[in-house]
Amino acid sequence: MNVTKRHTLRITAVGAMSAACIALAGTAAMAATPAAHAAHPTHTAKKTSAAKATITAKASAQSVTAWKTFYVTGKTTGLKPGTKVTLQQKQHGKWVTLRASAPITSKHTYSLWVQLGLKGKNDLRMVNGTTVSPVFHVTVR
Repeated sequence: MNVTKRHTLRITAVGAMSAACIALAGTAAMAATPAAHAAHPTHTAKKTSAAKATITAKASAQSVTAWKTFYVTGKTTGLKPGTKVTLQQKQHGKWVTLRASAPITSKHTYSLWVQLGLKGKNDLRMVNGTTVSPVFHVTVR
C-alpha cells in the first residue's frame, strides 16, 4: 500500500470517528436536558384547543303547532362520527333528555326530526356526553 492511499484511509477514519463523537455528544446533551425539549408550550396549547368538542344546533322553524314535525340540524367538531347527539328540553327548570337522537355523519353533521307537545316557548339543546350546544328556542302554539 502506498503512502497516499494510507494517508487517505487514515483521514477518512478520523473523519468518521469525529462525526460519531459529535453525534454522541449531541445525544448526550439532549438526554441531559429532556425537560427543555419535552415541554414545548405551543404543542400543549394546540392539543388543548384541538381536543375541545363543540356542537351547533338550528331548528327549521321558530314556531310550530303542537305535534307538528320540524327538523334540528347542526355540525360537530371533536366528536367521533357514528356517535349520537341527543335532544334535551328544559322542563320546570331541569334539562330532560328526550328520545330524539341522531348519529353524527362522517362529515361531522347531524339531522333529526322532532315533534313537541309542550305548549309555549321551549328551550332546547343538543348533547353528547359533556359536550352541549348553545340553547335554541322553538315556540309551540
